[in-house]
Amino acid sequence: MAQKPTAKHTLVSDPQLAQLLKDYEAGLRAMQEHKYDKAKTLLQKVVSGTNRELADRAGVHLNACSQQLERGATQFKSTEEHYDFVVSLINIGDYVGAREHLEKLSKQVPKADYVAYGLAALDCLTGHAEDSLKNLARAITFNASLRFQARNDSDFQNLSEDPRFTELLYPDPGAETPLPPEEEVGELG
Repeated sequence: MAQKPTAKHTLVSDPQLAQLLKDYEAGLRAMQEHKYDKAKTLLQKVVSGTNRELADRAGVHLNACSQQLERGATQFKSTEEHYDFVVSLINIGDYVGAREHLEKLSKQVPKADYVAYGLAALDCLTGHAEDSLKNLARAITFNASLRFQARNDSDFQNLSEDPRFTELLYPDPGAETPLPPEEEVGELG
C-alpha cells in the first residue's frame, strides 16, 4: 500500500512555496504582536508570490493590517478622546498599543490624573506591580477621589492582597491631614 506524500515532503521539494509559507506565518505572528508594519511587508511578499490560494489568504490579512495602521494614525480632538481610545485598546487586550498611546499622553499632559491612573491600571494588568503602585500614588496626588475608584476597579485585582496597595487606598486618617508646624506650636504655648 503506497503512502501519500506528507505536506512537509512537498515543501522540501518546492523551496518557493516553503519561503512563501514562512513569510505568511511570520506575517501572522507579527499581526498577533500588533507589529502591523512588519506584518504588512511580509504579507505583501506572499500576495505577490506564485501560490494563488496563499496569496488570497494573505490579502485578507494584508487588508486588516492596513486598517490597523490607518487607525493608529487617527487624530484625536482632545486628550480625553485619546484616552478613551487607550481604554478601548486595553479592553481588547492590546497592551502594547495602549502603552504607546499612554506614554504619548503622559508627555502631552504630564499632570493629568487619568493618564497616571491609566498607566497604573495597565502596569497592574501586565504584571508590573512596582510601576503600578508608583503611578497610582501619582494619580492620587493629582486627584484623591481616584483612591475610591481604584478600590472597585477590577484592573487592580492583581494588587488586592498587596499591603502597599491597601495602605495607598486606605490611608491612616491622621496621616492624611497633618497640622502645619505653626499650629502645633500655638497649641503648646
